[in-house]
Amino acid sequence: MRKLSLSLVLILLVSYSLGAQTLKSLHDFTVKTIEGRELALSSLKGKKVLVVNVASRCGLTPQYADLEELYRVYKDRGLVILGFPANNFKGQEPGTNAEIAEFCRLNYEVSFPMMEKISVKGDDIAPLYRWLTERALNGVQDAPIRWNFQKFMIDEEGHWVGVIMPRESVLSPRVFDWLGGSKTQP
Repeated sequence: MRKLSLSLVLILLVSYSLGAQTLKSLHDFTVKTIEGRELALSSLKGKKVLVVNVASRCGLTPQYADLEELYRVYKDRGLVILGFPANNFKGQEPGTNAEIAEFCRLNYEVSFPMMEKISVKGDDIAPLYRWLTERALNGVQDAPIRWNFQKFMIDEEGHWVGVIMPRESVLSPRVFDWLGGSKTQP
């Protein structure tokens, strides 16, 4: 009986260890662009990625301007910003993908990649957002989405680095430290 218990413990430890080594990275996901094309996030290997859930009718919507400024300054240095429209908070993103794309273009001249509208919390949470928000999957931290414009920093290997809460500016020193330098004016 003792040998069986020891064997079971060893099997469980090995299984747990193997499971921890197989945590997904950002590069394991495929998403759809706002135009409906599939985008394998493995195509972003070697780039830092900022993933943001966005909304057009939110008090934080003006953050689009700062996201665009950051993208224009740092895109040639390997930064990609991915905007994911979501209608999870008080109906603040009610539009269709086409309406959202037009809103972003007309009001903020958004040039960073926008993805199709998804759910970022709840029973229908998108697989990427489940990974972003659950420590058991990302291996770092639980970070449930609190509101629109929550930002996730992902390193060049696709690993979860940190989260920036919705009200914190994307132009904060933490972001520039992560990007490897001080803010450069456009």
